[in-house]
Amino acid sequence: MSRINVIMPKLGMTMKKGTIVEWKKNVGEMVEKDEVIAIVESEKLTGEVKAPASGVLVEKLHDVGDEVPVGEPIAIIETEGS
Repeated sequence: MSRINVIMPKLGMTMKKGTIVEWKKNVGEMVEKDEVIAIVESEKLTGEVKAPASGVLVEKLHDVGDEVPVGEPIAIIETEGS
């Protein structure tokens, strides 16, 4: 098993942080690569956070309403591979 960080994406050229608006998946649920797991917004844009790999969402590092810097992990997916 390996753990993959889900990162706060950069939605626009000037975006420095984003706010988690909604979680589409819960801890313990299976996720598929490129499946939408969260919705985030910046001052100007709203976007989707997609799973970087298939596996189980094992941890949410932030709650709805939290502001997270671009590039910081927001969740962890555990995959089958090593």
